[in-house]
Amino acid sequence: MNFTTRPLIQGTFGAVASTHWLASAVGMKLLEAGGNAFDAAAGAGFVLSVVEPHLNGPLGEVPVLIWPAGEETPSVICGQGTAPSKATIAHYRGEGLTLVPGSGLLATVVPGAFGAWILMLRDYGVLPFRKVMEPAIHYARHGHPLLSAASTQIALHADFFRREWPSSARVWTPNGSVPEAGRLFCNPALANFWSRLLDEAETERSRIGQLEAARLAFYEGPAAEAVDAYARNACVMDGTGERRRGVISADDLAGWQATVEPAISIGYSGWTVWKPGPWTQGPSLLQSLRTADARMLLDIDHLGDRFVHEVTEILKLSLADREAFYGDPEHSDIPLRELLSTDYGIGRAKLISESASYEFRPGSVSGLEPQASSFVRRVSERRDASTGIGGGEPTMIHLENRDTDTVHVDVIDRWGNIVSATPSGGWLQSSPVVPELGVPLNTRAQMFWLEPGLPSSLAPGRRPRTTLSPSMAVRPDGGRLAFGTPGGDQQDQWQLIFLLRLIHHGLNLQEAIDAPLFHTAHLQSSFYPRAAHPGHLLLESGFSSGVIKALRDRGHDLEYSKPWSIGRLTAAEHGADGILAAAATPRLMQAYAIGR
Repeated sequence: MNFTTRPLIQGTFGAVASTHWLASAVGMKLLEAGGNAFDAAAGAGFVLSVVEPHLNGPLGEVPVLIWPAGEETPSVICGQGTAPSKATIAHYRGEGLTLVPGSGLLATVVPGAFGAWILMLRDYGVLPFRKVMEPAIHYARHGHPLLSAASTQIALHADFFRREWPSSARVWTPNGSVPEAGRLFCNPALANFWSRLLDEAETERSRIGQLEAARLAFYEGPAAEAVDAYARNACVMDGTGERRRGVISADDLAGWQATVEPAISIGYSGWTVWKPGPWTQGPSLLQSLRTADARMLLDIDHLGDRFVHEVTEILKLSLADREAFYGDPEHSDIPLRELLSTDYGIGRAKLISESASYEFRPGSVSGLEPQASSFVRRVSERRDASTGIGGGEPTMIHLENRDTDTVHVDVIDRWGNIVSATPSGGWLQSSPVVPELGVPLNTRAQMFWLEPGLPSSLAPGRRPRTTLSPSMAVRPDGGRLAFGTPGGDQQDQWQLIFLLRLIHHGLNLQEAIDAPLFHTAHLQSSFYPRAAHPGHLLLESGFSSGVIKALRDRGHDLEYSKPWSIGRLTAAEHGADGILAAAATPRLMQAYAIGR
């Protein structure tokens, strides 16, 4: 059965795929201007933070997989900021909290996205900083057609903004009214902020000097000072319904820099798949492939009930390990070698039966039994489903007609440089606008636990275990792919399905993206209030009634989405024959692939 909705984009000059057509167009414009994939991805990333403000922002975070032409393996640029120096479990407990709120100032970590883009441009880009930034500044100052989903989010929160977050009301409800979908929406405060950074950068003559000056202006200059002053002086309503001040300071921003680290990989069915480390959920995809290898999924129908059942049960196991064992490896010993071993995958595969499991089953890792027990206890606790104002998972709310999640961009240039990035955080609905900057802070700290002794416990200087998870892969013939999706806890679920369909079923990028998707909420949610739904399985339309009946007979707790609503995958490929390709999902009618 063929579900293809649009052509696979092919060419030899360059390819860009992102979750918004304007970002894809800007990325291609920068390639046409002589830039490389790193310039194009950064320019597209800055534009995404303007045109999808309900999904990401300039004060958010981003992990970036980069593969410079000529290098043997990809690397990771870590744009995930760390917890502030005053963000201790004792302080949060003293505020009467048992969980980090899903919104408000205490949910904030150091903004990392800007530092990551600057590092990538400095070390790998070629274009002047102004040329990369100008498109985003243009859309912020002169406007962009507002997405209906962004207008809906503003409408949902407009009264709250006016009452509790007046700085947000000034930006998101200009002239006191909710902006209409499809009309030009401007953010002059953001345009002025970025213009000031450009002015500061251009006090230096060299390209490298300008980028470093921009970084210093952000992390040690006016931007850091504005964040510091707002956190100290504003006492704002958060997701718990109470007002609290933040703890982030200028010193926290000054003490942080983006870093480059090795990507991690495994081999699967002749392919090699690359992910960021365990401060993301990325290794869970690799664990899933190890288990899939032991389950021998090669010849089964990718639209059949066995495929859906097997993949779902595999995901339940790898996501249990994610919550029990993953965290910042600079602050905890993460047993990654064991979790990614063939023997461990074989052992996990033996747990899968013909029926849906309702158990939470992290693996047995010697010396880490308390972590596994802690996870089972936490996930079994009953949690209020209410997320509070602006809180909760900004991922699948579009299934409730709210259309929110994250963003993604993949770029390949004619020289063979490849970038895959998943920016997020700084959602307009989750934190008040910092007045001088025109945008809100991130809320990624909600992924920490206020319980000591865990790899994901809140601690100063620690990275939260983020859901953001870009990917790369190499085909047996040497062709290289970049791919990813928004989607919180669903990111590596949808990417696993996409990858298995590419590897085992001969689909091209667009066909694999367009085929019906599914996912499970049988996991510890990464988002406040950290709830779980045992046995859950959500199916997109496109599966037959016979498949639905068979899955119900297997015991899955089925839920159905509205058509074309799950996942926002994009992908780009540098074929072994030199042909470039790109694809983007038709779901939600935003993502776009461009190439020539």
